[in-house]
Amino acid sequence: MITEKIELPPEQIPDPGPNRILSPGHDYQSVSERIGGVVLLPLVNSPKKWLVGAFISFIFVNILMFCMYVLFFRGIGTWGVNIPIGWGFAIVNFVWWIGIGHAGTLISAILFLLKQDWRTSINRFSEAMTLFAVACAGMFPILHLGRPWLAYWLFPYPNSMWLWPQPRSPLEWDVFAVSTYGTVSLVFWYIGLVPDLATMRDIAPKMWQKKIYAVLALGWRGSAIHWHRYQKAYLLLAGLATPLVLSVHTVVSFDFAISIIPGWHTTIFPPYFVAGAIYSGFAMVLTLIIPMRAWYNMRDLVTLRHIESAAKLMLGTGLIVAYGYSMEAFFSWYSGDKYESFMYWNRMTGPYGFTYAMLIACNIAIPQLLWIKKVRQTIWAVWVLSIIINIGMWLERFVIVVTSLHRDFLPSSWGMYIPTKYDWGTYAGTIGFFLLLMFLFVRMLPSISIFEVREVVHHEAHERQELLEAQ
Repeated sequence: MITEKIELPPEQIPDPGPNRILSPGHDYQSVSERIGGVVLLPLVNSPKKWLVGAFISFIFVNILMFCMYVLFFRGIGTWGVNIPIGWGFAIVNFVWWIGIGHAGTLISAILFLLKQDWRTSINRFSEAMTLFAVACAGMFPILHLGRPWLAYWLFPYPNSMWLWPQPRSPLEWDVFAVSTYGTVSLVFWYIGLVPDLATMRDIAPKMWQKKIYAVLALGWRGSAIHWHRYQKAYLLLAGLATPLVLSVHTVVSFDFAISIIPGWHTTIFPPYFVAGAIYSGFAMVLTLIIPMRAWYNMRDLVTLRHIESAAKLMLGTGLIVAYGYSMEAFFSWYSGDKYESFMYWNRMTGPYGFTYAMLIACNIAIPQLLWIKKVRQTIWAVWVLSIIINIGMWLERFVIVVTSLHRDFLPSSWGMYIPTKYDWGTYAGTIGFFLLLMFLFVRMLPSISIFEVREVVHHEAHERQELLEAQ
């Protein structure tokens, strides 16, 4: 039984509006039971939408397994890659997934250092999203190797044949950047979970649940020394994770920028890619968390203020992305390079011109609706816009990769890239894998930080008390 000071049942709790972080009426006990109750709810009592979504995601995971099976036995000839388009869906989806993972680190680390309280109800969810997105991203370079069972050759390990990876290869940079990002994000996420795992240990009704959470909580007892060490570790990890937001996608952009191919050889790629990553990451956070708050009746914890603040950040990074598009067009004209000029004109009017038009519409034109306050405070409108932006950011990666390759310096080298059913199946399968992990995370671990929400409850209660005393 969920006991709260709010008189309405959870499904009828109104959204507290854009000016509050949480609904009034919560105390420490009600926060623990509201968030922990989602995890401790019996599986058979899960919302039907959750069950349907998890089942559909599992089907897509099986499609991914089948496509990987075919790839291992037939090779990457099953994909649509050819000469001159040696990079296809694998690299497009790799960059897209890495970008999605950036919002989690931004919300958790940078906004924590800036002491933004509104991050409290969405940081845990976005951190998990980061880990699962990095897992999806890591699949594609390995599958793209041609011999994925030899992927361990990319790591510099002592061996009797003295085979060492080439440190000047962008592929090596990706290995170290993505593995470092994934490792730091995992440690940062787990350290933040420890106090909540102890809370789950204390409120779990069954002994086997208590034992599992007790092991995961690492002996946490909430003592002063525990909190002191926790805060120090969390602050250090936040400081370590912050430069990763900038470095990881910068390194990914170098995969393109160090080449001499028109459309890739440009110095604006590092900041342009980082802004695009945060843009798509926030879009994915909103795409996932808006249905979750409705399914589990958490409108009082994930409030309109969280949604609007994320939409504002999404709008700001979208303007940086728009600036990057305009500079790309300007450089292609101002450089005086006929190959660069042709590349950009072909990008807009060539065989793939429709993808560029959709890209501009999805990433620049339509998101300008977020300037309107009423749109930002309309939940379904923000959700639809976040999906449109996710589509647009995928199209951006497709345009950068494919349209820069399909018409080379020599007309005799021109070609067309048409993704096969295995390309689409692998991509759809990773989406299913990502969503399945998110569904399982929501049911197995607290998707909202319990102790940080408690801190906000205490802070707002103190503010209300001061206001009453002043009156």
